[in-house]
Amino acid sequence: MSLRIAVAAPFRQRGADRMAENEFVVALSLDRDWFSPDQAKRLIDVATGRGLLERDENHLEVGFDVDAVEIPEGFVPDEEVIQERSPFEQALAALVDDGMEKQEAVAGINSLQSELGVTIETAAVVFARRNGVDVPQIAAQARDALGGDD
Repeated sequence: MSLRIAVAAPFRQRGADRMAENEFVVALSLDRDWFSPDQAKRLIDVATGRGLLERDENHLEVGFDVDAVEIPEGFVPDEEVIQERSPFEQALAALVDDGMEKQEAVAGINSLQSELGVTIETAAVVFARRNGVDVPQIAAQARDALGGDD
């Protein structure tokens, strides 16, 4: 849940659902003093992997209703939110551990995502399963990201 709150805060602060990536980084690092700029960029990667943010050139668009997220008074996110590996990263690691080349796995996942028109996490889970790698916990995380309970 703290990942969703950390992502929602800059958008609520600006009253927007789209902002420049550098504005998001400044909001988290300088305005709120929650993360360093590098950590804020990592948070973008994690949130994008979880489907909470979408990148469009140098802009970010939030993928959920930020007004529905309660930001508790005095809230400060744990550093764990930026250390968390997205379902995509976990599925990719499982494929590599199973012997597939990382570049081949990424290309296959990206191709499948385009073909099916699904999130990168969903494509990673389907690609892993199609290649004989069972990833039940990752599938559950990808499903949760689609449902919005994180």
